[in-house]
Amino acid sequence: MADAQPTPMSSAKPAGATGVLVLANGDVIWGRGFGAEGQAVGEVCFHTAMTGYQEVLTDPSFAGQMICFTFPHIGNVGANPDDIEADDPHALGIIVREDVTEPSSFRAVEGLDGWMKRHARIGLSGIDTRALTRRIRVAGAPNGVIAHSANGEFDVPALLAMAQGWPGLEGMDLAKDVSTEMHYGWGEKAPGGTWRLGFGYESSSPLPQAGGAGGGLAPSSTGTGAVDHASTGTAAGERAPTPNPLPLAGGGDSREARPHVVAIDYGSKRNIFRNLVAAGAKVSVVPATASFEQVMALAPDGIFLSNGPGDPAATGDYAVPVIRELLETGKPLFGICLGHQLLGLAVGATTNKMFQGHRGANHPVKRLSDGAVEITSMNHGFAVERDSLPANVRETHVSLFDGSNAGLELTDKPAFSVQYHPEASPGPQDSLYLFERFVGMLGVQ
Repeated sequence: MADAQPTPMSSAKPAGATGVLVLANGDVIWGRGFGAEGQAVGEVCFHTAMTGYQEVLTDPSFAGQMICFTFPHIGNVGANPDDIEADDPHALGIIVREDVTEPSSFRAVEGLDGWMKRHARIGLSGIDTRALTRRIRVAGAPNGVIAHSANGEFDVPALLAMAQGWPGLEGMDLAKDVSTEMHYGWGEKAPGGTWRLGFGYESSSPLPQAGGAGGGLAPSSTGTGAVDHASTGTAAGERAPTPNPLPLAGGGDSREARPHVVAIDYGSKRNIFRNLVAAGAKVSVVPATASFEQVMALAPDGIFLSNGPGDPAATGDYAVPVIRELLETGKPLFGICLGHQLLGLAVGATTNKMFQGHRGANHPVKRLSDGAVEITSMNHGFAVERDSLPANVRETHVSLFDGSNAGLELTDKPAFSVQYHPEASPGPQDSLYLFERFVGMLGVQ
């Protein structure tokens, strides 16, 4: 049957093939389609995580990409409404070794195949994902088209033209496409705190719209694929408040006693906001295109720069000037992933497109202050150039896979960022201290 050995375009389609991956260099890889029928064009990357495929698929940072999972058994635990980072998947599709089976988990609400059909995402199984991953490691992340047709009929030359015509992620601003279109308080549209087995998400009362009438943000005129962050949780009565929630920063039991974080949404993951709440903050979320005046109208104690997809230099056209003004206020600032890269650009550093990127849940990162190693989750295809960091910026973390920059902090302002995802907690929870560090800085400047 089908495998990941590239075949010439003139070769006959294998019997039973209902899916295909066509790469821009002309490689054609046949497989079995599942999920939605159709076709999608983007960058092909690989991801090494053994678990969390639903979180990966819904991470807005994967907009414009299709994911080759190196772990062969994807879909075994099905899908549920809790393990998502956004309402809809942002990855274009997935490429897996084994056929997706019926789920085996007490938490499953539906199978992965049905979930992908419902969300119009394409899957391709029967692929030698090891061979495809090695190809990406050697030649870099290629552009390609993933396609699924139940009758097995494909116009391969047209798919190749589509792959070759796609411009690639370099120079592409995707943050506006995945950002929220309007300001909201975290906790109004989804559970505010972190999730615990047997208890669900920590309950949180709604946040008032900071700034009052006329002082908040109007809906953005930009963005075409906005995530409204509405909860798609289980039926009423199936969740219970987390007992003994984390104490509020500064004491007290009122949400109004919490320091206020304004998060700029460049393609945020929900779990980031949940961890900010768990660390003791209250959070308001604003669009990627929010102005300095709109952010400050919400009276923040600190600013958070979220993760997101695309080229940071392209997003930086409108984001960097705002970040520079925010830095001048002296308010604490914390960035993750794309937010890390944008902070780097704002202080005068440069970013570059990586050869294959970092995507997985097992990335070792060295903390330079004490030599400790954190096992982290990563998802990025761009990086801050270490040699471009100005004199007032200190490198704080470094990847032990390839030595690339993984964290920075300003020496003259209360601002820091990391390239990895501390909220993901891929088994170990080595990096959650960063949320407590940030929230602990609020209100003390």
